[in-house]
Amino acid sequence: MASNPPSDCCVKGVKHEGEPTGTLLKVGKYDAYLATPEPSTAKDAGILFIPDVISIWQNSKLMADQYAANGYLTLIIDPFNGDALSLNRSEGFDFMSWLTKGSTGDNPHTAEAVDPIIETAIKYLKEEKGVKKLGGIGYCFGAKYVARHYKNGIQAGFFAHPSFVSEEELEGFKAPLSIAAAETDQIFPAENRHKSEVILAKNGLPYQINLYSQVVHGFAVRCDTSKKVEKFAKEQAFLQAVTWFDNWLL
Repeated sequence: MASNPPSDCCVKGVKHEGEPTGTLLKVGKYDAYLATPEPSTAKDAGILFIPDVISIWQNSKLMADQYAANGYLTLIIDPFNGDALSLNRSEGFDFMSWLTKGSTGDNPHTAEAVDPIIETAIKYLKEEKGVKKLGGIGYCFGAKYVARHYKNGIQAGFFAHPSFVSEEELEGFKAPLSIAAAETDQIFPAENRHKSEVILAKNGLPYQINLYSQVVHGFAVRCDTSKKVEKFAKEQAFLQAVTWFDNWLL
């Protein structure tokens, strides 16, 4: 596997300050958040933002707003069908049971359940918002579904601290891909990063893997911005994504 399954570190972190400016809406029957750029700065491209297990919340909304501020129409889709997790769950939470069955036992978050949600979001961006050039951003859980949906029109990708991405899924992503990785990450450790390098080099397409020191899994979304090294890593990972799309999507 190019990255390991999610675990407790996927829900630990810090809520960031700010006032989201986008719009909550339904895409099909699924919750979503749309951040729209100013007409004067809008670029001829859109971004599908597939979040981590906390889904649409303060931090992800603020990040989508920042992608829009950089000219990209940005849609966050809730891949959990209303069953996202809260920040900083208590120890002992049965993560794998939640993934396979959902909180109610009948709302799984497996590929079979999530793929149709992502397809609905891509269709919305293309058909209702007129997006012709589509980038995909995947944080943690979301990275797997950026990889899986190259076939549905994602033309460039960015992962931050990916989880659950199989080697076959990574190999199947036949588009430019940038990855932001944490120095300390049991889900995407050095061994998996190196496997990913081999796979991406073999694909022969532009790729990038940036390693950020003194941060852990989740840093690009949930780090403690009062700590200089974490704030720097988060901001640089964001700029990494924007620069990647500016060069390989437009």
